[in-house]
Amino acid sequence: MSEASLATEVEQGDAVLEGIGLRRVFADNVAVDDLSLAVHAGELYGLVGPDGAGKTTTIRMLTGLILPSGGDARVLGRSAHESEREAVGYMPQQYSLYGDLSIDENLRFYGRLFGLKRADYVERAARLLRITRLERFGDRRADALSGGMYKKLALACALLHRPRVLVLDEPTNGVDPVSRRELWDLLYEFVDEGMAVLLATPYMDEAERCHRVGLIHQGRLLTEGEPVALTRQFEHRTLLLAASDRQALEAAVEARSEVLALTPHGSSLRVVVDGQREKTFLTWLADSGLADPPVTVKPDFEDVFLGLLASTSEAQ
Repeated sequence: MSEASLATEVEQGDAVLEGIGLRRVFADNVAVDDLSLAVHAGELYGLVGPDGAGKTTTIRMLTGLILPSGGDARVLGRSAHESEREAVGYMPQQYSLYGDLSIDENLRFYGRLFGLKRADYVERAARLLRITRLERFGDRRADALSGGMYKKLALACALLHRPRVLVLDEPTNGVDPVSRRELWDLLYEFVDEGMAVLLATPYMDEAERCHRVGLIHQGRLLTEGEPVALTRQFEHRTLLLAASDRQALEAAVEARSEVLALTPHGSSLRVVVDGQREKTFLTWLADSGLADPPVTVKPDFEDVFLGLLASTSEAQ
């Protein structure tokens, strides 16, 4: 693996992975419905949504593992199921390594699977072991690894054949905070070298680390864009409410139609209020006497997602 680039022959900014009107139906269940997105070289794109939103099904179509019921998935301009397998590195959410094989043995297996020449394998494996900090543990079995080490080994195996696009399905699930940070550092390094990365995650703090995100719910893409821009364009209001009886306040606030989302925040409540009905809510709050005067706070990405989710549900 070249130190200069992981994604040769791909210019920065080129679209390498595309979904065009993707649709997937399982029996009577529409898992993905008319979803379109594009991931470019040198970009980290986050597909963000709760469990059951359609993230994994979308990823499986984009990587050619399943055929769409409608639309098209394309890798480097070709249908995903017809594209060269070397073009994509895929790290599934579930366990994908051989637990009874060591780190070195798993890497050798993947090297043979992709038909790597010995010299290429030795160079690439050495670099991946070094940057994932696994080189001291080559003889340790995969089923004896911690969650973070296992994920880093899975990432190394997915990168061994030097793909142009890397697709990861919830890669930090079950990973400790330190290993989680290390995984993100690795992803940034690969993106800086020109690789396109698509990452599915349910975590809003991870969404904020991506160059662009697509917010998915019930198989549909609600919106996409840069996290900072989406937060800046947020049209609703985020308030912190404090009260001596938080449970009573929460029950009363939850019943208000102006409230799009609420979450506990220490001894207070963090509340997202419909921007067009904020005045009505504030009048009710003052008259109720249930809380101290509210404090307006800067919305975070979770506020944006929950507010958008609630607005979409009300419109349906």
